[in-house]
Amino acid sequence: MNKQVAMGILLLALGPIGTAVAANPQAAMQAKPDQKPTFAMVLDRSLSNVEHEVVPAAEAMPEDKFNFAPTQGEFKTVRTFAQQVKHIATANYALGAAILAEKPPLDLEGENGPAKITSKADVIQFLKDSFTYLHKALNSIDENNVLGQVQSPFGPNKVSRLGLAVGAISHPFDHYGQMVEYLRMNGIIPPASRPQK
Repeated sequence: MNKQVAMGILLLALGPIGTAVAANPQAAMQAKPDQKPTFAMVLDRSLSNVEHEVVPAAEAMPEDKFNFAPTQGEFKTVRTFAQQVKHIATANYALGAAILAEKPPLDLEGENGPAKITSKADVIQFLKDSFTYLHKALNSIDENNVLGQVQSPFGPNKVSRLGLAVGAISHPFDHYGQMVEYLRMNGIIPPASRPQK
C-alpha cells in the first residue's frame, strides 16, 4: 500500500478530525513548511486534541464530587466520575502498550485501573501519565509499521497499529460525553463550553 492511500484511509478513519487535517494539514499537524506530514504527526496531533478536552474536564470536577454518579433514572451500575477518568487512562495504557508490543508500564488491574488510585490528584496524574505514554506509542508509528499486526489488548486477535491508534483517539470521547453530563448535573460548565476570554 502506498503512503498516499494509507494516509487517505487514516483521514477517513478519523472522521471530523481527519477532515480538519485534510483541510489544513500544515496547521493541524504543526508541520514545518518543507516537511511532509507523517503518520505519527497526524495521530499525535489528534490525540492532543482529545487530551485538551478530557484533562480539563477531569480537573473541573471538585474533589468532594469526584466520585459522583447519577442515581435518578436508569443509572444503575454506571461508573462514577472518577471511574470514567480512570477507565480512559487504563485504556490509554492498554492501547499504547499494544501499539508498542510491550506490557503496560504498571499493573492496570482491570478496566477501571488500579484500586489504590483514589484521590482526585492521583486520578488526574494517572490520566496525564497515560496520555504521555500513549503519545509515545503513537509517535512510534511510521509508514513501515502502521499496518503491522500486533496483539489486541482486548482479545485473542491481531490488529493493526493504525486500528489501535484510531481506537485510542476515539475511545476517550465516549467517556468524555458522560463526564460532561456529570459535570452539568453538578452545576459545572465543562471547560470546553465556557466562553473564551
